Amino acid sequence: MTGTAAAEAVCIAGARLEVVRIAGPSEDASVIVFLHEGLGSVSQWRDYPHRLCSATGCGALIYSRRGYGASSPHAEPPGTGYLRHEALDVLPALLDRYAVERPILYGHSDGASIALIHAGDSGRRVRALVLEAPHVFVEPVSLAGVRAARSAFEAGALKDSLARHHADPEHTFRSWCDAWLDPAFAAWNIEPCLDQITAPALLIQGDGDRYGTLRQLDAIARGVRGSCEMLVLPDCGHGPHREAPEQVLTAASRFLRKAIPQRGQEIPPAARDPE
Repeated sequence: MTGTAAAEAVCIAGARLEVVRIAGPSEDASVIVFLHEGLGSVSQWRDYPHRLCSATGCGALIYSRRGYGASSPHAEPPGTGYLRHEALDVLPALLDRYAVERPILYGHSDGASIALIHAGDSGRRVRALVLEAPHVFVEPVSLAGVRAARSAFEAGALKDSLARHHADPEHTFRSWCDAWLDPAFAAWNIEPCLDQITAPALLIQGDGDRYGTLRQLDAIARGVRGSCEMLVLPDCGHGPHREAPEQVLTAASRFLRKAIPQRGQEIPPAARDPE
């Protein structure tokens, strides 16, 4: 990951996690927590977190989940429940460790699903959600995309690419691929948690995403109780902030500046909607 922030190793939920922090302009600045995709890591965000923080006046917390980047490998295969474990066990512990009380969750793909589960089921208040290529249920195109990725990995090109970002690309890839292609995962669906989400959300997806269709965004917009905005990018695949960085940065910055209270304008607790 480019920028001036250095990575640190922190023990969270029994694993050593690679974490990068970006300081905000003040101690009370909102914190954006970046949750990477299924084959992502700290380094794969590149300079995007720094640019978004500069545009919004926020700080940031970026980390590689267990089995990714320079974080500890899994002791056992994570299995099909890995997204819920990350959302309700690991992420709360990380937020507590850094005293982040009301985060902005910025999730990409698997990270977006983790953000939704956390916002819906953890009991912690979330200030806002920015979700790129989110998944709330499994589609045939999702499984076809994973199978295509498996072919690319076994051919060598994808493995070589992942080796630049992960200590053990074989472990990283197999953990993700095996979970998604497990027959039990076909029934995975997190739509029931959406009704508990009152935070505003920005949903971003490329119209050429090989892992999901716009049915995912429609289900989220229909299910959450907070306000919801959508950005559908033409000629864009599964990585909007990499493939259309200026459009995504502009949309996310505008959305977050509206969602973040100005100094002295925080909503009193008594006036807030109950979670």
